[in-house]
Amino acid sequence: MAIKSSNSFLALALAIASVSFPISVKADTVNARCDVFPKGEDRATSSGPCTFSQRQGAVSIQLENGNSYDLLPSGNRPGNYRDRNGDAAYRQSGLGDRGQIYRLANESIFVYWDTSANGQNSGNRNRGAAARRQPEAGTTVSRLRDLVGARAGQAENTVKERGYRWVKSDDSGYGYWLEGRTNYCVTIRTDQGRYQSIVYTGGPGDCQK
Repeated sequence: MAIKSSNSFLALALAIASVSFPISVKADTVNARCDVFPKGEDRATSSGPCTFSQRQGAVSIQLENGNSYDLLPSGNRPGNYRDRNGDAAYRQSGLGDRGQIYRLANESIFVYWDTSANGQNSGNRNRGAAARRQPEAGTTVSRLRDLVGARAGQAENTVKERGYRWVKSDDSGYGYWLEGRTNYCVTIRTDQGRYQSIVYTGGPGDCQK
């Protein structure tokens, strides 16, 4: 009798779980806008409505054109993922409270919480004039464009000589620099010892320690 009662309880628990699971997933899904940039490019190939889901650390991004991205947490460091092909992916700061940036093996996805067509450029209207004038997040830094692909150890002095000051680095291979003449925040991604991208982050607050 005890065994039968235990089995009945287990079956009931599984039934409840199967009903509640999709409800919790739905609760974690929000409407957003997404810009998709091919690796190393500063012009988006896709821009429009999308949905963003996050549950137990896993991230799912669904674009309006049908393309989707599923990222599973990797290791113990927050912001590190693996995509459906097993390639490394990273979450990067750069949009502040406006959204999130995901760097994948072959492209970058900028997720904006503001769903309006020009939400990417509106930002927080209370920010200073310098923040509003800063180039859009993901824009390649023209003065450093020639260093993309260069060896990091050799190119670092060149970056400094051109007026950029190192601020900090993270465990995902991203270094944050301040552009001397504008105080704009720049991020340099290093992989396998070489600079892979050099872009503006979208706001000077990202270069705060």
